[in-house]
Amino acid sequence: MTFSARAAIVAAVTLAFAAGIGATAPGVARQAETAQPVSNNTPEPQQVPTMAEALADLEIDAPAAPAKAELQTLVDDGDDADYASLAAAVAAQPLAIDDDELNCLAIGIYYESKGEPLEGQLAVAEVILNRTESGRFPSSVCGVLKQRGQFSFVRGGQLPQPPEGARAWKTALAVAKVARGDMWDSKVSSALYFHARHVSPGWRRARVGRVGNHIFYR
Repeated sequence: MTFSARAAIVAAVTLAFAAGIGATAPGVARQAETAQPVSNNTPEPQQVPTMAEALADLEIDAPAAPAKAELQTLVDDGDDADYASLAAAVAAQPLAIDDDELNCLAIGIYYESKGEPLEGQLAVAEVILNRTESGRFPSSVCGVLKQRGQFSFVRGGQLPQPPEGARAWKTALAVAKVARGDMWDSKVSSALYFHARHVSPGWRRARVGRVGNHIFYR
């Protein structure tokens, strides 16, 4: 075979090979286009919630607040109740006579200070009660009133009973309850003696004050 013939054969083979490569290249390109990317194992960043979202989550997850406890109003039993005035305290008292001591106290108030203002009646009641605690007089209200020579309305050691329906008696009974229950402070709460303003016994006792038509001493 001559040199020119061999050259022609080599050229033909080269052209055929080049044509084959050209035919297969588009397929390779398409495969490259459809290939999936390979993961690089880098974790995706997590989304950080905003402050508003966090607060909203707290409101949803937080337990419900307990209901506010109802305020309880303490109801006083009467003895320690607060009154706007002595008149209000007197008006609030029931008229029932609880015991002999209360009855005696009301008798003393009635006969020694009926017609006096409420402050004056309370002051007389305080004197009687103070005597029961002083140690210088009988320890009971009835005993204080019945002590000889102390109260002019007492005759023969007997206490007269006021008319039950009299308004002044009902007031005296209510004042007696106020005084014994210590529901109102008297202006002469330390007094042990008293006399009417129109008399002058000449006592050398410490004067506490004057209430209504009586002057009080201790």
